[in-house]
Amino acid sequence: MTSPFLSLPGAVGSPVAQHYGAPVAEQRALDAGDAAVDLSHRGIITVAGPDRLSWLNSMTSQQLLGLAPGVSTETLLLDPNGRIEHAIRVVDDGERAWLLVDEGSAEPLAAFLNRMRFALRVEVADVSADFAAVLAFAGGTALAALRALGPVVEWADPWAEVTRGGTQYANGEHAGAEWSAVQLVFPTERLGAVARAVAPAGLMALDALEIRAWRPSRVADVDERAIPHEFDWLRSAVHLTKGCYRGQETVAKVHNLGHPPRRLVMLHLDGSEGELPVAGALVFREGEASDPEARPVGRITRAALHHEWGGIAFALLKRSVPADVTLAVRAGAEAADPQAPVEGVIAAAQEMIVPTDAGATRTIPKLKRL
Repeated sequence: MTSPFLSLPGAVGSPVAQHYGAPVAEQRALDAGDAAVDLSHRGIITVAGPDRLSWLNSMTSQQLLGLAPGVSTETLLLDPNGRIEHAIRVVDDGERAWLLVDEGSAEPLAAFLNRMRFALRVEVADVSADFAAVLAFAGGTALAALRALGPVVEWADPWAEVTRGGTQYANGEHAGAEWSAVQLVFPTERLGAVARAVAPAGLMALDALEIRAWRPSRVADVDERAIPHEFDWLRSAVHLTKGCYRGQETVAKVHNLGHPPRRLVMLHLDGSEGELPVAGALVFREGEASDPEARPVGRITRAALHHEWGGIAFALLKRSVPADVTLAVRAGAEAADPQAPVEGVIAAAQEMIVPTDAGATRTIPKLKRL
């Protein structure tokens, strides 16, 4: 189905609009709560049956036992080595759990869940073709307009605070403390009425606000090696004392005894050239980006132009990179290729999200030698 939002004036992009002709103005309206983002390209799975919450709890990182109807949370499905496979936004309506996932995730996640059913009383359905999500922030007119249309369920993002059983690596006041994003789920046949009821904002606007709030995204920021600690995702998606689940050993070992091998930072980009790096662009220490033989210390996951802060980006860096080191990012369409010619360099300053000493919260007493 083609999203009705794409028929709105100025819509650019597919399968949902990246912007509607004025990305910065859309971002301001979205931030103020006066616009909404079409997320109909993302996936939605429902899990029904009396065993649904205990079953999901046994496989994923968050405490889902006793989750009350209407209460929103998020959880991660990890592989046996603790690497992130799926980020799942969960809300239960009393009869079924709604799992909201990023684009490309619904089909493989539903297949995995169906393989894990065994004799439990659960029913898994990929309803991505029948339902679609729209996102808006509190504080303006958009949420009230959307709620008046009767969504089947709402998911309120818990990112603004550390959830029970979680922990935060970031020091001081968190950039996401005022985060108030809500995803509202509608039947797809009512998406046209939704598109007419609110001012639209594109995905570019949402990207900028997520980066500024240090809000990680599975589809945009996570690679095949990623573990939750690298993104400070233990604050909202991991319960550290809930018991066993797939990948739990790695989560506990890194948090208690080790350090995440990489750390997410927000970069403030030099805006003098007006250029943003591409996803995957290589990051170097200052003065080394122009050297074809230099070794990168990280990579950009996504970048955006923020309506107040200018050029900003997420980067995954090696943990060993000091927090006070000025960085440089290779520019150009081929900046993710270490062998490509260097087309330009963008200076960047770090804003700490995950500290270099994150983890190692427990000490093991040394035994005296006999």
